Amino acid sequence: MSNLRFKALELLSQKDYRKENAVEVPAKLSSLFCENVFSEETMREYLTKEAFMSIQNAIKSGLKIQRDVADQIAVAMKDWSISKGATHYTHWFQPLTGSTAEKHDSFFTPFESDRAIDRFSGGMLIQQEPDASSFPNGGIRNTFEARGYTAWDPTSPAFIMGTTLCIPSIFISYTGETLDYKAPLLRALHAVDEAATDICRSYFDKNVTKVIPTLGWEQEYFLVDSALYQSRPDLVITGKTLLGHSPAKGQQLDDHYFGSIPTRVMNFMKELEIKSIQLGIPVTTRHNEVAPNQFELAPMFEEVNVAVDHNSLLMDLMARVAHKHHFHILFHEKPFAGVNGSGKHNNWSLATDTGENLLSPGKNPKKNLQFLTFFVNTLKAVHDYADLLRVSIASAGNDHRLGANEAPPAIISTFIGSQLFGVLEELEKVKDGKLSPEEKTDLKLNVVGKIPNILLDNTDRNRTSPFAFTGNKFEIRAVGSSANCAEVMTVMNAIAAKQFKTFKIEVDALVESGLKKDEAIFNVLREYIKDSKNIMFEGDGYSEEWAIEAAKRGLNNLKTTPEALSRELDPKFIALFEELGIYTHREMEARNEIKLEKYSTVIAIEARVIADIARNHIIPCALKYQNRLIENVKGLKEIFGDTEYQTLAKEQMSLIRDISGHVSIIKVEVENLLEAIENAKSKSNSREMAESFCEEVIPFFAKIRNSSDELEMMVDDELWPLTKYRELLFTR
Repeated sequence: MSNLRFKALELLSQKDYRKENAVEVPAKLSSLFCENVFSEETMREYLTKEAFMSIQNAIKSGLKIQRDVADQIAVAMKDWSISKGATHYTHWFQPLTGSTAEKHDSFFTPFESDRAIDRFSGGMLIQQEPDASSFPNGGIRNTFEARGYTAWDPTSPAFIMGTTLCIPSIFISYTGETLDYKAPLLRALHAVDEAATDICRSYFDKNVTKVIPTLGWEQEYFLVDSALYQSRPDLVITGKTLLGHSPAKGQQLDDHYFGSIPTRVMNFMKELEIKSIQLGIPVTTRHNEVAPNQFELAPMFEEVNVAVDHNSLLMDLMARVAHKHHFHILFHEKPFAGVNGSGKHNNWSLATDTGENLLSPGKNPKKNLQFLTFFVNTLKAVHDYADLLRVSIASAGNDHRLGANEAPPAIISTFIGSQLFGVLEELEKVKDGKLSPEEKTDLKLNVVGKIPNILLDNTDRNRTSPFAFTGNKFEIRAVGSSANCAEVMTVMNAIAAKQFKTFKIEVDALVESGLKKDEAIFNVLREYIKDSKNIMFEGDGYSEEWAIEAAKRGLNNLKTTPEALSRELDPKFIALFEELGIYTHREMEARNEIKLEKYSTVIAIEARVIADIARNHIIPCALKYQNRLIENVKGLKEIFGDTEYQTLAKEQMSLIRDISGHVSIIKVEVENLLEAIENAKSKSNSREMAESFCEEVIPFFAKIRNSSDELEMMVDDELWPLTKYRELLFTR
């Protein structure tokens, strides 16, 4: 028993390894909030009034910070961070790799042979220069063109991680193209702010000067013991198990969901919460998820840009804290076959600087009409740009979840609840043109006026819907757990901004033709409801009947990432992003190329790992056990002779044949797999390559896995080299 699996299991039995790292939680977690953040309160303490007002104007109005003021802010940041133990600073950014990036520079600056100071200037704060060619760029930059820039984003607060001052930043190429997730997101947020504020001020409330999109994400994840994780080459390299027979018990009893949190996990959660709160991440919810060893964490709603930064920061923090508690954290959307995978629900809404939620009804018909305006326009935006929303959640990992009875299908639809659907049907009946006084009264009192009471009872949810209204927000349920929230939020806010602009133009045209403002709004909303009905679905999104019905409605079912990415460069989508100034045509093409290349690379890595494990672990193990059986049969023959041994060795002979059969299948299919990889890599462009990996390479995974998993149930447990599902999923 010298393989990695048993070494890991032996380590688990050692008392020192499994000892609980108890975490002391302060009486008031609130006392720790933003302790390591250059927050507004900290700014007031460290900045001059001029510098404080400058940075606040940059945050709230997008005004530029002058260089001399930036110098003041930099000195204040340095003094504060050094007082907290920082020795270095970094521009913390989110390149198109799926993780965060940072290059640390020291405050320490020698200026004479034997003297030094701690230095940090406005120029250092505003801009750094990492190597742009070494990050994904989709052909925008040549390898020899290395220059790229990170630029400070003052709308997201700086924070301290360990001994480093981290400054949230955007990342662009030398020629100005965006190479990250943050820059496009900021542009989309600006666009939706302008468009939504224009509607509010023109039709509902002149006091509104800013609309702030908000996001509340829910992060699902698995925890696996570190030793067991290290014993699985597939987990280490790909983040998922490529082989493994399902355990007798999985999630069938529903006994893990919302169950008592294991002590060791609770200690991890406690420390994670403390550090999160110190970094200003307002985590409030923790619980067991459906699958064994699966959990979820969620914060309060925040402004989208800050929420996105906090999610990226949290994922990094979770990995660090997990390591201290001898866990490894898995963010892969489907790390284990046969049990639920992990997602990251994105709850999106719109708030005004006057304190209102635009997706929540009010106490009078005017406020309810405001709610209907933003509600119906959001539905129309999703209807018109459903495929673009699907693209924003596409990844190799997420392909395993969508439609797998644990996540919404790849068909984009909306769930709003039967009662609210009834309200929209009533609005659809509004006649074209002017309304009589009686019609206006009936509409406002009997339709619009009833919305608040309707929503009080509209608390049921549809977990099979990719885009569900849940009372005062829309929940985008199909986002993968490893995804950066910025991509789906960029699309969501961009399509909303476009739709709000279109709505304003159409309503203003009707007002100019002589209609009253409310009548014009009702007339336009009526048409939008008619246009958007195809994506409204209240039933079971998992059912085959829905797939058939969706096809009849003209809704696309883009099941795989290559299928989804084939729609990304639709001229309609390019026109949307160019009009709003979010992406250029070149940037769109580059990002599409990056996604296709990443998909192919992920599948190629998984393919080579499964081939390696099958050839170097599974087949030798199976043959070793088969040889034992052969020796056993030979012994029986020697003892009992030619006639009797055949009866006595019947089961052993059957096992020997079965093992040979599965070994033969694995050997042949691995050879076919490797040939398919080379064939895929020979394709002339990234789209064809991704399609080849999807259609020609992936099918071999199941064939190899099926035979391997059958062997797992035949071979002596003491010989099997891979840590089993029962050990990975049920070790607390």
